[in-house]
Amino acid sequence: MKKFTYLLLFALMLNGCDDGDLTVDQIDFESVNSQSCTLNENLIYKLKNQEALLLQLVENAGIIEDDSTYKYNIEPGGKGNYRVVYRAYDGTVATDNICGTIPPSTPKVSEEWLATSGVINITSKQKTSAPAQDGSTKIEGYNHSINFTNITFLLPSGKEQTYPTYPFGNLSSTLSIPASLVFATPETAYKCDDQNRVYNFTTSFFIMIDNISPDLLKNEVTPLGSPRRQLVGTTTNRVVYRTVKESTGSFSRAYFCNGTSFPSTPGIDLDFTADSGVEGQSGIIEVVTEEVAGVFYHTITLKAVKMRKGNSSFSLPTNFLLGKIS
Repeated sequence: MKKFTYLLLFALMLNGCDDGDLTVDQIDFESVNSQSCTLNENLIYKLKNQEALLLQLVENAGIIEDDSTYKYNIEPGGKGNYRVVYRAYDGTVATDNICGTIPPSTPKVSEEWLATSGVINITSKQKTSAPAQDGSTKIEGYNHSINFTNITFLLPSGKEQTYPTYPFGNLSSTLSIPASLVFATPETAYKCDDQNRVYNFTTSFFIMIDNISPDLLKNEVTPLGSPRRQLVGTTTNRVVYRTVKESTGSFSRAYFCNGTSFPSTPGIDLDFTADSGVEGQSGIIEVVTEEVAGVFYHTITLKAVKMRKGNSSFSLPTNFLLGKIS
């Protein structure tokens, strides 16, 4: 990623050396769609014939996939981490002129305006699926609306041009969170006795009840139709959903029962925590205990649980079987 950032910085510092015929007195890209480079998602751009409007953001600190509004200041002089540049060319400009590892030699930049102050505003909204038949929902992606406020451009003539508000445009991402909720052993869950930790998993994700209340797992048969119930909490009965970070390994049973902390590998990508439960409504842990040949088995179901990370959320199935432990 660094080499593309260096290329971008080099490109943004280039000055046009040819005079083109295009004369510009206002930046107008209102009818043009926003795009981003495949190799550098931190560079967002709009193209129109012989013109380009470029927005450079910081990796993992610009377009953030969460339901909120983020503001970034353009540093004085326009040479900081967050940059906005307008360019005119002496010919038709294309994506390769913006995103190519080795940009084409033509067209050449004929005019460049550098934003020297202002605020970049990015409002991100979660796209949520309609509830499935089992009551579950998914995060399908995010819509990102980008606009500038009080942005000032320095023109080649040395003059400045300020826009109190300037709508840059919209970007949309496509996701599927959670990608799957099918465990490797759907009927069988696992328990770490020392940590009161119950979990089920695949190599790529897990759902865990951390610090589960011992009262839920008493070795006493529950009457028919009368399971034990407690609410999901923030310390006791804390429910988490985590996925593995790509190329860092995979989850196994050896990962879970190593004291209060977890091993550093594999790395964690997504980390969601369940909302606290509401009596009779949501966030309920339900346990049915039976005895077979002197062994007690506890079937654990999560009911109406919503998982959250920041302002983003999805719902587990209304009756979600974590599994059975003994």
